Amino acid sequence: MSRPQPDREVAVAVQKLRLCYAKRGRLRFASHRDFQRALERALRRANVPMAFSAGFNPHPKISYANAAPTGTASEAEYFEIGVVEKVDPDQLREVLDHAMPDGFHIVDVVEASTPDFVARLEASLWRIRLVDVDGEAVRAAVAAFLAEERVEVDRATKDGHRTLETRHVVVSLDAPDGAPDDRGRPCVILTAVVRNETPSVRPDDLLNALRLVGGLALVVPPEVTRLAQGPLDPQAGTVGDPFAPDRAR
Repeated sequence: MSRPQPDREVAVAVQKLRLCYAKRGRLRFASHRDFQRALERALRRANVPMAFSAGFNPHPKISYANAAPTGTASEAEYFEIGVVEKVDPDQLREVLDHAMPDGFHIVDVVEASTPDFVARLEASLWRIRLVDVDGEAVRAAVAAFLAEERVEVDRATKDGHRTLETRHVVVSLDAPDGAPDDRGRPCVILTAVVRNETPSVRPDDLLNALRLVGGLALVVPPEVTRLAQGPLDPQAGTVGDPFAPDRAR
């Protein structure tokens, strides 16, 4: 049996960068693992001087935060990377965005100059587009949900069913009318600010809650997009920019 070899020498990261990316179009159906593979290929194509972990199976230093569920689009997904040479954030955004598959877009890059980034991702702003529904029925279901103190839903997981309490994480929920779709069907746009807690309450959990308390039945699958993710202003009910502290340095 061969003796274990010592860890190979690994270059130390000299810079950490925080990146925001969007998941659009057909790639909303891509899983988080699909994105990880696409990103690692793009980093190689763009010749980003990545830092790697030590050990017998080194991997690029990338950390992810709060990935959106498969099947939802997003304008506000985040990850961090470490590099062994200083890079310009704007140039990195351009070259890496060009190397990504169409549908994955690098929206913003900042140099990490503050700690506890993940802790800033306190809430998400979701847009849920409902097609071929009655607007009054949707608003009645929203009013019924907001009037409740607790609304529990069941979610099927690989380990069985899990019960989630949905009401306490919803900061705001509105249902103004939307424009008809390209087939002339009525459309309602739900906008929701939801706290990012563990376990997370997803948009499908929220729709399930509206069905339970308000009888909201959907014929057409909803189109869901995360518009923002960041620090929560509980008084205003708004979601801020998690990169703001880094930009201020």
